[in-house]
Amino acid sequence: LSKSLSPKRSKLSLPLCCSQADAAAPVASPPPSSPRRDRVDELLQVFRHIDQDRDGKISGVELLGFFGSIGEEMPMEEAEAAIALLDSDGDRLLDFGDFLRMMEREEEDDLRRAFEMFEVVKGSGRITPKGLQRMMSRLGEERSVEDCKAMIRAYDLDGDGELDFQEFHQMMS
Repeated sequence: LSKSLSPKRSKLSLPLCCSQADAAAPVASPPPSSPRRDRVDELLQVFRHIDQDRDGKISGVELLGFFGSIGEEMPMEEAEAAIALLDSDGDRLLDFGDFLRMMEREEEDDLRRAFEMFEVVKGSGRITPKGLQRMMSRLGEERSVEDCKAMIRAYDLDGDGELDFQEFHQMMS
């Protein structure tokens, strides 16, 4: 995962290999019926990995420790500024809700950038079969325009033969 923290530090790499021992922190998670539960559970493991004192909050010191563990240097002032930017309750700590909102916002931004790569006409807000074919080709997947039309049809909720961002988002989730 690669996520923004602040304008100064543009990317935060988070490990996907958090241990089960990290699962002890008392942090809320969505109800079992939530369709995004697996993703939230994954992010909860990452959060718990960073939350070294298991208090359900990420402090500046814990953020520094995380960056140090992956070989990145971060001044304390920058860690505190990043937390202040994301902290919703003013306690100078990130709770899981703050962390989850940050990750969801970053995933949405990443998805929007990916969507824009598929647009034939930049800024049109539409992915056409030709645009999909072009990007698939760049990714090493040769597809006919007919194949791309069929792929689009599967997620084209309004039936216009193209994908808007919401339809693309649905396809990618």
